[in-house]
Amino acid sequence: MKTRIIECVPNFSEGRDMAKIKEITDAIESVKGIKLLDVDPGEATNRTVVTFVGEPEAVVEAAFQGIRRASELIDMRSHHGAHPRMGATDVCPLIPVAGVSLEECAELARKLAERVAAELNVPTYCYEAAAFTPERRNLAVCRAGEYEALPEKMGNKEKGPDFGNRPFDESAARTGATTIGARDFLIAVNYNLNTTSTRRANAIAFDVREKGRPMREGGKVTGKPVKDAEGNPVMIPGSLKGTKAIGWFIDEYGIAQVSMNITDIATTPLHVAFDEVCRKANDRGVRVTGTEIVGLVPKRTLIDAGKYFLRKQRRSVGIPDSEIIRIAVKSMGLDELKPFDPREKVIEYLIEDTDSKKLVDLTARGLAEETASESPAPGGGSISAYMGALAAALGTMVANLTAHKAAYDDRWEEFSNAAEKGQELMESLLHLVDEDTAAFNRIMDVFAMPKKTDAEKAARAKAMEEATLYATEVPLHTMETAFQTFGLLRNMASNGNPASVTDAGVGTLAARAAVRGAFLNVKINASGLKDRAKAEELIARGAEIERKAAEEEAEILAVVESKI
Repeated sequence: MKTRIIECVPNFSEGRDMAKIKEITDAIESVKGIKLLDVDPGEATNRTVVTFVGEPEAVVEAAFQGIRRASELIDMRSHHGAHPRMGATDVCPLIPVAGVSLEECAELARKLAERVAAELNVPTYCYEAAAFTPERRNLAVCRAGEYEALPEKMGNKEKGPDFGNRPFDESAARTGATTIGARDFLIAVNYNLNTTSTRRANAIAFDVREKGRPMREGGKVTGKPVKDAEGNPVMIPGSLKGTKAIGWFIDEYGIAQVSMNITDIATTPLHVAFDEVCRKANDRGVRVTGTEIVGLVPKRTLIDAGKYFLRKQRRSVGIPDSEIIRIAVKSMGLDELKPFDPREKVIEYLIEDTDSKKLVDLTARGLAEETASESPAPGGGSISAYMGALAAALGTMVANLTAHKAAYDDRWEEFSNAAEKGQELMESLLHLVDEDTAAFNRIMDVFAMPKKTDAEKAARAKAMEEATLYATEVPLHTMETAFQTFGLLRNMASNGNPASVTDAGVGTLAARAAVRGAFLNVKINASGLKDRAKAEELIARGAEIERKAAEEEAEILAVVESKI
């Protein structure tokens, strides 16, 4: 199952009254499924930046609850602070982290903005990716004139908010206006240099940042800035789109750094920025000795970086995520200044439910003992999924071993791709280990439902049918996923390192067992369905997969036997 995570970073116009800030964050945390990562109040700015993450639906609801409480607690008529502001909730961006696109976040932002205006009577603008016009992508355009300009802007077709546009009234005077949008994740990163020169660091920053540097007469550093017809400086663009950067000296470390914000990680991923800063530094006789990530990063940032550096080494990328991240850390020197712990820097790891007991987190002995216990779960369905995961793991192992052999140097990428696919199948099947047990527990939960009244009996029957259908579909999904491992195993038996051919053979046996075992669960669970047409449909699909699995097993084992 694909993980879907977004981040929300609302800025509230209160940075001094900790009791009010706590009430707002309590409202956010009241929504199940979100995790509050940071609360950063500023007294001078009279503004608090809150960061929380979770699944999209939960995050949107938490954002609404935070905006609602802020609108009740903060009176903008008496607000003063150093930071530009327009409303009690000044800005509220939704940011894709994993399994969600920027476009999806933009649509969620628009719906949230509409709801805030309709239910809370708070005028709302949409900005960045959620903007309805190109001009309003820029937050500064939406917030032009700040709170004090709202009486003039509201009710105006051109300048008024996207939702809740009306003449300025007492309600708007109290809450101000809110700007809701969607943007990509911003990565704050510093590149460590083997120099103490801020001037050299600035020069490198100007080389790479999108804005670049001012053009000067004669192309000389000491030349006068060149200006256009309107009197604005003419800029020479830098080499990295979607980046802002400066150079500075850090007393704590005794080195200069290029400090960068990557505002478009899709266009300029972290590893691309790293390589480019290294190249520009080298052109100026300076070396990048390491990298410092400020704040948090999505997991994909480090995975993409690790795979990038592995491919440069002509190494397989079909290895566990933990190893890929370790390569990223070492390649970019993320641990040069201080230890780098992915568990403390990667968003997905921070929001893992560590209290939830998962079968796949047990040791091999632990899983065997848990299965052997008197508890009915885990049972055959979970073990079938685990056998499928082992089948994928064996195929992946052969692909990785082959990719790393000197005799296969000219085909390393082919086997790397196979290993990467194998990793995906293994992860899917490992997820199904716990999913099958969850499906069983769902049926057990139905037995605890009341059944005294006719309404209770009807609700119980409906819940049982739904739970039974789910318990039938999960092992069928295990069959479908385990069947996909045959393609990998056939390829490895036929084309992989001959010394590992028996590993592909054992993987084939495990895959067949996974398919047959899961089919037993499909049949027994389908027998409990009231909808017999649906039951027969699921059984027929399973029977076809089992038939094809038998053919695959026989053909692949014949290849294995021929090579022993």
